[in-house]
Amino acid sequence: MVLLPGFLGALLLSSLAVLCMVEATVHYYDFVLKEKNFTRLCSTKSMLVVNDMLPGPTIRVQKGDTVYVNLQNQGDFGLTIHWHGVHQPRNPWSDGPEYITQCPIEPGSNFTYEVIFSDEEGTLWWHAHSDWTRNSVHGAIVVMPLNETGFPFPEPDGEEIIVLGSWYFDDVNEVVAEALQDGTDTPRSDCYTINSQPGDFFACSNDSTHRWEVEYGKTYLLRMVNAVMNAELYFAIAEHNLTVVGMDGSYVKPIVTNFTMIAPGQTMDILVTANQSLGRYYMAARQYDSVRPDVTDYDMSNVTAILEYKGNYTPPELPIFPSTLPTYEDLYSAADFASRIKSLASTEHPINVPQNITTRMYITAEMNMITFDNGTGEITGLGSSLNNVSWQDPSTDVLLAYYRNISGFYTSDFPDYPPTFFDFVAEGLPDSVATTVRGTKVKVLEYNEEVEVVFQGTDVLDASEDHPMHMHGYSYYVVGTGFGNFDNETDPKTYNLVDPPKMNTVTVPKKGWVAIRFKASNPGVWFWHCHFDRHLSWGMNTVMIVKDGGTPETSMRKPPAYMPPCSDSHTIRLQPFHHTSSRKSK
Repeated sequence: MVLLPGFLGALLLSSLAVLCMVEATVHYYDFVLKEKNFTRLCSTKSMLVVNDMLPGPTIRVQKGDTVYVNLQNQGDFGLTIHWHGVHQPRNPWSDGPEYITQCPIEPGSNFTYEVIFSDEEGTLWWHAHSDWTRNSVHGAIVVMPLNETGFPFPEPDGEEIIVLGSWYFDDVNEVVAEALQDGTDTPRSDCYTINSQPGDFFACSNDSTHRWEVEYGKTYLLRMVNAVMNAELYFAIAEHNLTVVGMDGSYVKPIVTNFTMIAPGQTMDILVTANQSLGRYYMAARQYDSVRPDVTDYDMSNVTAILEYKGNYTPPELPIFPSTLPTYEDLYSAADFASRIKSLASTEHPINVPQNITTRMYITAEMNMITFDNGTGEITGLGSSLNNVSWQDPSTDVLLAYYRNISGFYTSDFPDYPPTFFDFVAEGLPDSVATTVRGTKVKVLEYNEEVEVVFQGTDVLDASEDHPMHMHGYSYYVVGTGFGNFDNETDPKTYNLVDPPKMNTVTVPKKGWVAIRFKASNPGVWFWHCHFDRHLSWGMNTVMIVKDGGTPETSMRKPPAYMPPCSDSHTIRLQPFHHTSSRKSK
């Protein structure tokens, strides 16, 4: 095993330069990636984790800081890490998505990420961005406000971090690899977890259920991350109100509610006041399922943790379960909660919604059938697409090909509109609209263009459901949403341009649309994708290249001295690494 030169020594000069340029703190973290055994649901299996932890370590910074994370891969697969919601100004080299901005960090090697924080404030997270490895490789990021500004609400008395996750009995990467090769559906989770624990509704879980101790009369900041692989979740705490004050690293107008709905990839900051009778109360989450009602093979587990008050009292035999937790297929509650989210838009936290749109895009999100060679022959299987283009990874990362002006790895013709228009949300659409093709097509934007994108949900293959769309390198303003087909004459009249939420992951509603706006002021190569990993695996992705501006300060930074070398990209299977073989993991 050969590692790069010493971490601290290699970064000393760079760190001093950063400290001289900005008044910010530089932090250093070592992430050691390796297998560890975990026992859940009376069964033990080995999983790839960081620093022997699930969830992994929490990164804590202050607004505007810089973090260096040295990842040492002692596992069996090559992978990358993405810093979800961190804008990384001019620095796509450390953004992380595999074959988009870098190639995998192979077993026996290491790579140092430079994570640059700018205007983010609140809770974000980090996770692996290679196949489905993020199921066990993830953790929270806490971005504190500057001392001179503080929170836009009274200082909390304490905080609690909750990471919602998925648990699979089997090795999920192996099962997914087989499903992708066969063109069949990917696995459903066996249960959901809170801080990696399924809760005491499950066998062999009573003693390990996550517990949060609170003191009566105090207010806490609950930082919540949805790291679930393929499901939006409802969440509630029995008999306690939740006040949502932030999402995706930005503040929102306070929302007082008795439940939340959070999509994969999203984060929330929630104030919870311990003002109920001394006792124990369930914190519970369950899936919000937006597919058609006759599909019932989703994960119906109710994951729980326990909020328990400190003090001398006789607790009830069982904690109280939240009666306000919506049912699995409650579409109205999800839509109502989403409609209440507005930016804080205060003097201290202003917004700047683009008004002079120079680029408009209308992007359909579809489930498809796709014909491909799985290594044994040509088959037709499940796929997904954006504007009927199903993303295919190139054999070297897009960023390197763009930076070095190497042709043959991607084309700059991702379409602004779908190839054909029809009633996208109609039932019983013909099979002829379900066929898609693979491609590595990117969208190129000029620096400082003001962009509006409307994502349109479809009912192709009778498979309409929500799609949580995530954009790397940017947060955007969600200016409108609705059900049915987007009408470009009437629907823009309903836009909220006063206090739209600023997010990095937004749900395209089932048989509906969502409109976002952003200014292309962060040069580089940035990934767009659905944060349901099954859809990401099938190709519901694309890439945005934002050109440099006219000055060094508006241009992409130069690459670091070392980037992980590239081998052929995976098209079907995540391969284990064998030191005696020339074939490396993908």
